Amino acid sequence: MWELFLTFIKIGCLSFGGGYAIMPVIEYEASARDWMSASQFHELASLAGMAPGPIAVNSATLIGYEVAGWGGAIAATLGMALPSLLVMIGLSALLVRNFELPLVRKVLYGLRPVVAGLIAYAAIRFLIPLAGAGWLNWSFLGTLLIAAGSFVAMAKYRVHPLPVIVSAGLAGIILF
Repeated sequence: MWELFLTFIKIGCLSFGGGYAIMPVIEYEASARDWMSASQFHELASLAGMAPGPIAVNSATLIGYEVAGWGGAIAATLGMALPSLLVMIGLSALLVRNFELPLVRKVLYGLRPVVAGLIAYAAIRFLIPLAGAGWLNWSFLGTLLIAAGSFVAMAKYRVHPLPVIVSAGLAGIILF
């Protein structure tokens, strides 16, 4: 359990830009420690994404539970959430007082492309199935169609995410 806590506190200290941006790091750590295979991680990530709450914390909880039961789930969750909580308390106090400083604005704007790149990497990593699995199939094309339709609905027609999620779920039930 101590290893789970230390691993996820390290990941929690590195995470910036949301859960999807840190998912490749979580996957690397889980596979490097032989906690689970890549296919198990992809299944876990799907479950974590469907559960309410942040995907990174949900992933940590599920990995911890898989490795060491309830104690592991608690240790991994605390490790993942504690750094963010402490950093946000400290940064909130500083940013409220210093947001207008040019250096603060430059740092925040400079982090945007890094976060976008990490999210794009995570999306590509989950989009392309494992090598040799025959990626061009009906399942892949159906998933791509649902994703494209969801993007168009929200970006072009400004549809609220809730009906898009429900529609995508129904389309998934029908297609798969």
